[in-house]
Amino acid sequence: MKDKHVVITGGAGFIGSNIARKLYAENKVTILDDLSTGHIENIQSMLDEEKIDFVKGSITDLSLVQDVFSDTDIVFHEAAIPSVPRSVDDPIRSNNANINGTLNVLVAARDNNVQKVVYASSSSVYGDSPSLPKHEEMTPNPLSPYAVNKLAAEYYCQVFTGVYGLKTVALRYFNVFGPYQDPAGAYAAVIPKFIDLISQGKSPIIYGDGSQSRDFTFIDNVVQANIKAAENPDISGVFNAACGTKITVNDLAKELMNIIGREVDIIYEPPRTGDILHSLADSSKAKNSFGYEPTVSINDGLKETVEWFQK
Repeated sequence: MKDKHVVITGGAGFIGSNIARKLYAENKVTILDDLSTGHIENIQSMLDEEKIDFVKGSITDLSLVQDVFSDTDIVFHEAAIPSVPRSVDDPIRSNNANINGTLNVLVAARDNNVQKVVYASSSSVYGDSPSLPKHEEMTPNPLSPYAVNKLAAEYYCQVFTGVYGLKTVALRYFNVFGPYQDPAGAYAAVIPKFIDLISQGKSPIIYGDGSQSRDFTFIDNVVQANIKAAENPDISGVFNAACGTKITVNDLAKELMNIIGREVDIIYEPPRTGDILHSLADSSKAKNSFGYEPTVSINDGLKETVEWFQK
C-alpha cells in the first residue's frame, strides 16, 4: 500500500501500532485512540519522527470520528475493549465500545466516502463447536459478551456493504501475539503474560488442565492480512486470519520455558467462563480471495516475541 491516507482506530494498541509501523513510511497515517487499553509508548518513536498524526479520543464520540475520517482512504478498525473475561465482568462497557463504537466508525466511513473499512473481528464468534478447523461457513455460536460484540459488529459491516455500498472486510483473528503486546493487568493475553512470569522465575497460571489448544498467530501474519484485504478494492466479507496450526497451552508453556531457558512450576486453576476448548483455523478463503499466506510459524514467532520482550 502506498500514498493512501489511512486511519487506524485503536492504533496505540498492540495490533494497531504494528499496522502503523508497517504503513507509515509510504502513507499518511492517523491514529485515533483514547488510550484506555492502548499505550502511547507503542507509537512514540513514530510521533518523535513526526511521521504520524495522533488524535486522543474515543470511537464512541461520533462527531470526533466524523472529523478524523475526513479525506480518509482506508480505515483499519482495531479499537475495542478486548478480552473475553473483561466482557464477562463488564458487558455494558464492552457493548458500548465494541458495538456502538463500530457503528460510529461505519457511519463516519460512509459519510466521508472511505474506500474500505477493515474490521478486527475474533475467532471467539465460533464458540466451542467441536468441528475443526473453523471456517467461515460455520454457524457462529458466541459464548461470551465479547464474542457477541464481535459478531454483531460483523453483521453491521455486512449491512453497510449491502445497503450503503461501503466496502468492508471483517478479519477473524486467532490468538494474535508478538511485540508490543501488553503483559500487564488481569486481562493480559496468555503469551506475553507467560513470557513475563517465566522470565522472572514465577509460575504462570493455566485455567483448566492445559489440554485446550489454540491457533496462535504471529502479529506479522495479521498485519499482512489487514494490508492485503485493504489493497484489494473489490473484496468484502468475513475471513479468518490465522496460522493454521494448533498447540496446547501446556505445550506452549513448555516451549516458552525452553526458549527463555528457565523452568518453573505451573499453577492450574478452574476454567474461566466463556473460554473455549479448541481453536484451529482454515484461512483458505483469505488466501484465495486476496492472497493471504502466513509467513511466520508459531515457533519462530515465539522466539522473536521473547527476544523483543527481553530487550
